[in-house]
Amino acid sequence: MTVRRKGCVFGATVAVLVCVLGFVSVYGQTQEPPQPMAENVFRNIQVLKGIPADEFMETMGMFASSLVYDCIGCHVEDILVRREAFAEPTPRIQRARQMVVMVNALNKQYFAGQPRVTCFTCHRGSGFPEAVPDLRIQYGDWPTENPNAIGQFFQPKASAEPVFAKYINAIGGIERVSKLTSYTATGTYLGFNTGNATVPIEIFAKAPDQRSTVVRVFDGDAVRTTDGRSAWAAEGWRQLPLMTFTGTNLASARVEAMLAFPQVLQKAFSEWKVGTVTIGDADVQLLQGSNPGQLPVNLYFDEEGLLVRSVRWTSTPVGTVPTQTEYSDYRDVAGVKIPFKMVVTWTNGQNTIELKDVRPNAVVDPARFARPAPFKPR
Repeated sequence: MTVRRKGCVFGATVAVLVCVLGFVSVYGQTQEPPQPMAENVFRNIQVLKGIPADEFMETMGMFASSLVYDCIGCHVEDILVRREAFAEPTPRIQRARQMVVMVNALNKQYFAGQPRVTCFTCHRGSGFPEAVPDLRIQYGDWPTENPNAIGQFFQPKASAEPVFAKYINAIGGIERVSKLTSYTATGTYLGFNTGNATVPIEIFAKAPDQRSTVVRVFDGDAVRTTDGRSAWAAEGWRQLPLMTFTGTNLASARVEAMLAFPQVLQKAFSEWKVGTVTIGDADVQLLQGSNPGQLPVNLYFDEEGLLVRSVRWTSTPVGTVPTQTEYSDYRDVAGVKIPFKMVVTWTNGQNTIELKDVRPNAVVDPARFARPAPFKPR
């Protein structure tokens, strides 16, 4: 059995359904529970009860990333043809449940409930944690530091103002940037839910934090929307026809929307830290923004001052998981440079968006940012 595959196939739809511990939706296509708990959406849930369904799926992403497993790394192979098979127990599912209990007990006893010990702490990309020291690490080249880590070496008392000023100037200057308050765009999308085929995408955005995307997937339109207060996803690969984002998933959706409008981004966080990290062979400037009681966001700027990467995080019962977006191919749109290529990577998949046409300050119908209709297959 191969455990490093990239996805699972259900009929004609290719989707990554990462290690779902017992999938069978109990909701009809027209029902929209506001915050369904995992045990009300999936079958045979034993230790991950009491968390929203969207957070449950992020937990599956933590398992997948930590062990580099896909669905059949833990589940029976019948899940490729029968979704009901996700509920069938396997030795690895049983072990995963034991590990969740162990991790939670360690954090509760020794770290006041903080997620200091996670799946990744020991596994680090392996299904079998190594117990013997690796002399290559001790005497070889020092492993490359993770530029996406939450904890970094920041410069004491350094100000984020010069970094933001350089960024604003690099993309067109404060006057032009401030005038960009909305846009619509069309382009192409390639991702796990399209079988890595290229399909059309439409994007609608309005400052400070409203955003909607419509991906024309083969089995129906996949919609993700935030109105600045709530966020939803109506996508065929998800376990509910309409998934409501909660907690850190909701906060992450708002940050994604704000990243399109640099003039509001700096004020969105009460504290900024400044550092330098290496991405590839290049040193980049790092800004980390945070608000009390929330997970931070990392922004990375190249030598010219352009934003080349952002990383935001979401919480799960077994640790924190990242979402990384890389920005490139900046082009001038009404005097403001906008990235025409974005690659989004997270623990449940990866997709690439390439814009073809951007219409600045377009009038966007407010209904675009309202709760979308549940996903309906074509």
